[in-house]
Amino acid sequence: MAIVAKKIQDAKTAAINALKESFGKSPDFIFADYRGLTVEQITALRRQLRVKEAQFKVVKNNFARIAFEQLSAPDVSAYLVGPTAVAISPKDSNEVAKILFDFAKEAPALKVKGGLVGSSIYGGKQVEAFSRLPGRLQLISMLMSVMNGPVRNLAGALNDVNARLVRTVKAIADKKAESA
Repeated sequence: MAIVAKKIQDAKTAAINALKESFGKSPDFIFADYRGLTVEQITALRRQLRVKEAQFKVVKNNFARIAFEQLSAPDVSAYLVGPTAVAISPKDSNEVAKILFDFAKEAPALKVKGGLVGSSIYGGKQVEAFSRLPGRLQLISMLMSVMNGPVRNLAGALNDVNARLVRTVKAIADKKAESA
C-alpha cells in the first residue's frame, strides 16, 4: 500500500506567512467573535482601531493557530473557535480593548473572547478589566504629576515666605502712615 503525501497548497502557505508576519510585528492580540456585525459596523470598528495603529483582521482559525505556533506564542487555540477576528495591537493594547468594549455596547453582536497580552493569556472578563486600566500615557502623566508635587509645594512655600515678608513690611508702612 502506497503512502500518499499531502501537498500543502502555496496559497495556504502564503496566507499563514502573511498572518505570521502581521502577528510578529505586535506583542498584543485580542480575539473577538464578529458574527452578526454588518460590513459597515466592521468598517467603522476598523476605522476606530486605525487611530490607535491597530488592525482588526478576520482570520481562519487553523491558519492563525499555525501562525501562533510558528511564532512560539502561548497556546491560544481555545479562542480560535468559531468566527474569529483578531485585533492586533502594536502598542497601548488596553486602549484597543476599550475601543472594542465601547463598540460592543453599541453593537452587542461583537463579543470579546479573550486576549494575548505579551506572553499572558487573558479570558474575556480579564480583558474587560484590563480595558478599564489607565493607558500608558495616562500612567506616565500621573507619575509626572506625583513627581512634580513636592517641587511645586517647595516653590509655593518659598514664595509664601517672600509674600509674608512683603505683606508684613506693607502692614508696617501702612501703620506708620496712619500714625503720621
